[in-house]
Amino acid sequence: MNLNKTLLAASLTLALAGQALAAVSTSEAQQLGSNLTQIGAEAGANADGSIPAYSGGLTTPPAGFKAGDSMRPDPYAGDKPLLVINGKNEGQYKGLLTATTAELLKRFPDFRVDVYPTHRSVALPQAVLDNTRQNALNAKTLEGGMAVDKVLPGIPFPIPKTGAEAMWNFLLRYQGVNIATKYDSWNVDSAGVAALSTTGQAFINYAIYEDMKKPISAKDTYYQMKLYYTGPARRAGEAIMLRDAANPLEQPRKAWQYLPGQRRVKLAPNLAYDTPNPGTSGAGTYDDVFVFNGALDRFDWKLVGKQEMIVPYNTYKLTYQPDAKALTTPNFLSPDQVRWEKHRVWVVEGTLKAGERHIYAKRRFYLDEDSWVALASDQYDARGQLYRGSFAFLSQSYDKQTPDATPFMIYDLVAGTYNINGVVGPHGGIKYGASLSKAKWSPESLAGAGIR
Repeated sequence: MNLNKTLLAASLTLALAGQALAAVSTSEAQQLGSNLTQIGAEAGANADGSIPAYSGGLTTPPAGFKAGDSMRPDPYAGDKPLLVINGKNEGQYKGLLTATTAELLKRFPDFRVDVYPTHRSVALPQAVLDNTRQNALNAKTLEGGMAVDKVLPGIPFPIPKTGAEAMWNFLLRYQGVNIATKYDSWNVDSAGVAALSTTGQAFINYAIYEDMKKPISAKDTYYQMKLYYTGPARRAGEAIMLRDAANPLEQPRKAWQYLPGQRRVKLAPNLAYDTPNPGTSGAGTYDDVFVFNGALDRFDWKLVGKQEMIVPYNTYKLTYQPDAKALTTPNFLSPDQVRWEKHRVWVVEGTLKAGERHIYAKRRFYLDEDSWVALASDQYDARGQLYRGSFAFLSQSYDKQTPDATPFMIYDLVAGTYNINGVVGPHGGIKYGASLSKAKWSPESLAGAGIR
């Protein structure tokens, strides 16, 4: 009899694992648009007013912006730092800094954090806001949070209950529909020497936002990216394409690669998880791209809670810097180029599941409450030691109602190196456009452009 009960309990556990988890109640959803913004951020200011109340974001371009231009002037260029954090005073700000930021301050006397007035600049299209309210009541997770279903184009879980829900908010957040931007990736070695790792042309399609009235189902593609590498010479002609679906357990990432020496397109299922990313010369993994991307299934996700943090924000100077050499200094990104502000973030912790393999045993992410962008992360090795740390550089594309975090970087705190990727300033900034044709999203199309 006891054996039968045990088998019954096991069967129920397996059955429930695949069931959908319910959305929030109607009364909880009514907070959206009142004490919470329409995507779930706290609408009011913080206790001391250092984080202001949300007032709709930045929707008016500053003077000097030319309509249609992809180089966007800094609307906050006149701001002065409120304070400067360095190795001498960093202890006063414990709890406001990521572990990576604190480590850099401790290691390098000339590293500093210039903290500017906080601007809650993120603004989103009304259709995204309207869909988010419906998602709060209807969107569901499947497979123990590893997949989603019935998600309209918008934030799926504006009032998250689990770490997995918060991470899906990040993965499915609004970033526009199509981006077609040329970019550089730079590595700085332990001797402080900067070298171009990659120049590429990126085409990114956020497929979930193609039809604002269509809910995404578990098998639908929500994201696809196509990269053509044009430099340096050793990589010119290479190309890759990736597709991610809303249920990666049933439909894992599809990836293809074209190598000029082989002159054929081949499936490349290893372009995921902790495979070293050649676009960063191995400084980061494929799932380090944009701080995180891809499937959630190798980690258990814990929603730690909301916290005030000093993070990179409104980084127009960095994003639109036309001279890449101005960004890189030995040991760390130039402090003159990085604007930091205090914002509320959701803290989410991922712990490697028993029996799974990854170079990171634990990851801690800091998700901006106003955009759901992962602004930063700390990565730990199997010994529990801080291994790497990432940052994304958020600016509002005020002419498009689109928050963007194309530039991102990763510090390797063991090797003493770092990489900054998505450097678009030298190539004309962040460019939005029409989707590629269906034919150009076919794997066969990679070979057509992959010629030296």
